[in-house]
Amino acid sequence: MHEKERHTIILSAVEERPVVTVIELCNLTGASEATVRRDIATLDEDKLLRRVRGGAEALSPPQFVGLAGRPFSVNEAMYIEEKQAIAAAAVDLCADGDAIIINGGTTTFQMVHPLASRRLQVFTNSFPIAEHLLKHSKNTIMLSGGTIYREQNIILSPFDNDVTRNFCARRMFMGAQGLGPLGLMEADPLLIQAEQKLIGQADELVVLADSTKFQQRSSLVLCPLNRITTVITDDRITDKAAIMLEAAEVTLIVTQTGSAQKNVAS
Repeated sequence: MHEKERHTIILSAVEERPVVTVIELCNLTGASEATVRRDIATLDEDKLLRRVRGGAEALSPPQFVGLAGRPFSVNEAMYIEEKQAIAAAAVDLCADGDAIIINGGTTTFQMVHPLASRRLQVFTNSFPIAEHLLKHSKNTIMLSGGTIYREQNIILSPFDNDVTRNFCARRMFMGAQGLGPLGLMEADPLLIQAEQKLIGQADELVVLADSTKFQQRSSLVLCPLNRITTVITDDRITDKAAIMLEAAEVTLIVTQTGSAQKNVAS
């Protein structure tokens, strides 16, 4: 990851919570502690943040505490070609008239472009997905109720009696914080709670994850691998990750960025 990209991630992180530790920034950027400390020192000298013991803080503390994980604005520009190919393959699984759930995320957001020519019933907790489809498609759109989290651009409700329970979908499409032997991982307990409700409303779970997600881990497991029906990823997936999915009887769809796709079924 280049210095400019690391600086963008660090500045976004300190804007969404009071203090961010060096260790947290290492996890977000994939850089060493020494590199992150140098980045913090540089940004402090440029008066873009304030260096504190063990981490950094914003010059103007945020009014609202966001969810754990990188903001939507940071993730959106990362691995964009891979995300577009993965999203196109996801939409290929849909037929006009299907009822689907699309969970908020930067990879699932790329589904909006190929969905523009479709006519589906779409339930989503993503404000930008709903807004784009309303403006640029004839799909029927239903939004979940709750609080809008600005950094991730998603709507979450802590209550069990929200509209989620009234929508039944053939498939749910979602991204991932990480994928490993224990299953699909997320970074925030509130996300876990909301996404588990959505998963329960779909017959099939389709995970959209670029190949880097197989190297990422989190302390929170959203669901085991055997709950996942299909994983769509790019052609940089390792043999080890592919074997892991095959052992769990998960269908794997591998996309080739900018070229034809190839399918590998378990």
